[in-house]
Amino acid sequence: MTEGLSAETKATRPIRKIALEEHYSTPELAKTYVARPTRSDTLFADIERRLADFDQLRLEAMDAAGIELSVLSVTTPGVQAVADTDLAIRLAREANDVLARQVQKRPHRYAGFAHLPTQDGVAAGAELERAVRELGFKGALINGQTAGHYLDADMYLPFWERVHDLDVPVYLHPGQLADQPAMFAGRPELDGPVWAWTADTAAHALRLVFAGTFKRFPRLKIILGHMGETLPHLLWRLDSRWEMELGEKLPRDDLPSTIIRRNIMITTSGVCDPNALVGAIAALGEDSVMFSVDYPYEDSTTAGAFIESAPISEIARAKVCHGNAEKILRL
Repeated sequence: MTEGLSAETKATRPIRKIALEEHYSTPELAKTYVARPTRSDTLFADIERRLADFDQLRLEAMDAAGIELSVLSVTTPGVQAVADTDLAIRLAREANDVLARQVQKRPHRYAGFAHLPTQDGVAAGAELERAVRELGFKGALINGQTAGHYLDADMYLPFWERVHDLDVPVYLHPGQLADQPAMFAGRPELDGPVWAWTADTAAHALRLVFAGTFKRFPRLKIILGHMGETLPHLLWRLDSRWEMELGEKLPRDDLPSTIIRRNIMITTSGVCDPNALVGAIAALGEDSVMFSVDYPYEDSTTAGAFIESAPISEIARAKVCHGNAEKILRL
């Protein structure tokens, strides 16, 4: 639980930060597999140049926000949108090799989440193992569904076995929708990051909860961005409505809220709202929330100032800014 919400608890000096949802792309992926979350050509041009940069703009943004280390990942949709499995395997491997070279150049500033060819569960697991064991990556980030397949499908059991054995986290990030539901028809502003990505990613995480994935692989740790994709605010209702549907009272360990609190961590990426932060910490605990920016789609300075001044205790701030990330990523 958060404590000490008065102005006296606000940070008085910059605190060291680790950011976990910070994106890059490669020249080949950038040709086709980068989502465009803005109608502005000017804004998108700036996003594109920042996704490709490792040597100047990114570091300047990190320094301005007091970010010591960024864990980098391929921006959405990446190879999750590739139709051909062999091509996806090649592009994912190449993207991981590109990132590994950048991490080797600046190991005190950059770390990596693996990009995975989720067209094939076995291939995804093999590339994860290579990225973790050979490249030193800290886990993986997956951009939503792949060809309509969500990660609770049986085809991913070999992948989850490999994740469980490696004991690394998987960041579940928004990606392209598998289809276009009628609820978004005629309202394109609801598509993408305004709402559709949140709804899809929250549903993706809940599929894992209700499929029993975490019971089968109890050490799994999933990370959700954007302050938990609304799930921290719905825990009571998830429990209540699931028991209603089943018509029985569930043991505490079988409640959706228990599984989410035990197996899912969240980041502040893209949500610089102190009320949402306080609510998320109250719902999940201060050991389950981590700082992130969502660079280059959000402003690093804004995110840094937000977490510095958020009305939480200094103990919680230290955990959110770096302590929880150090623990889950073994930094």
